[in-house]
Amino acid sequence: MCVALVVASGRGERFGGDPPKQYRALAGKPLLRHCLERLSRHPAIDRVRAVIHPDDAALYAAAAKGLDLLEPVPGGATRQDSVRLGLESLTAQPPELVLIHDGARPLLSAALIDRVVDALRTRPAALPALPVTDTLKRCAHGIVTGTVDRAGLYRAQTPQGFAYDAILEAHRRFAGAALTDDAALAEAAGLTVELVEGDEDNVKITEPADLARAERLLAAAWRTCTGLGFDVHRLAPGDGVVLCGVRIPCPLRLLGHSDADVGLHALTDALLGTLGAGPAGLARRKMTADVAGADSAIFLSHARDLVRAAGGRIEHVDVTLICEQPKIGPHRGAMVRRIAELLAVAPHRVSVKATTTERLGFTGRGEGIAAQAVATVRLPDTGPETASG
Repeated sequence: MCVALVVASGRGERFGGDPPKQYRALAGKPLLRHCLERLSRHPAIDRVRAVIHPDDAALYAAAAKGLDLLEPVPGGATRQDSVRLGLESLTAQPPELVLIHDGARPLLSAALIDRVVDALRTRPAALPALPVTDTLKRCAHGIVTGTVDRAGLYRAQTPQGFAYDAILEAHRRFAGAALTDDAALAEAAGLTVELVEGDEDNVKITEPADLARAERLLAAAWRTCTGLGFDVHRLAPGDGVVLCGVRIPCPLRLLGHSDADVGLHALTDALLGTLGAGPAGLARRKMTADVAGADSAIFLSHARDLVRAAGGRIEHVDVTLICEQPKIGPHRGAMVRRIAELLAVAPHRVSVKATTTERLGFTGRGEGIAAQAVATVRLPDTGPETASG
């Protein structure tokens, strides 16, 4: 078993301001959440636990909402103390391997994690690092006093990987030694530390300029996907219809396996389209086979969760309802709010509007209601473009 420990108990004095830097927004979500998501999605990692400051429980709960993680544990006065406490918290069910990652490095890649875990197959410790390529100078009081030979020098990164028993023993043995990272403790304990290739994009957020750089890197690593959805349901005499999650009293009802909410059905298909998934109609019929009149919110929530699982972010959705009756205008605001609630996005990211077909076709004759929807989602660009001729 492999457990990832995310150390996120620091105060970020150099970054400044409030809240602490690990909870600042990066591409629309807390910086720390990027770490937690990437580690928890990796197939080689079984569980993830964060080590947090005792005062940050509410901030952490918001950042980790919806993720399947071990309960966080409080950190100590120093980073070294915090790591040791995190390691000690795993003794009841000790893993074979542990990865220790700084919560201020949000852009770790799956390939980097792979390299660290692979190295642990033959070594008790693994350190991702990059060679120093700049000329190094020693200075005193603003004056250069010498040049440092950069041959053989590397910049250490995280996650650093270890055999769990070995690194726990090293932390216990050298508690209070104020060593600079966990690999240094491993070295002091006599463990062989294998160097693996680091990642230039695995930037550590120390100052505001680092956060701006991470934003640029994320923007370059995302692709914008658009999905189109369309749905139709027949009208019949009744006591009301449900459209975009809002019940509208009227002498009509929509026929379908669920509540026949054409607006949410079309929007569900649009979100699935951004992922390259198939139509939701068959899935809806299966999900509602034994639940007459099921709330179509369950379909939209499922599509939302699939987008999240893919690491995506819903940028905007637009629903157009096509009908002669009922009148949509008085209910449009409530529809926007309901969709925003279901998708967990701000209302300004949701558009709902209505039109008619000038009494042409089945909607013009009042036989049914149609809906079309467009969804715009940002997804991680996980691979190179391919083309076929």
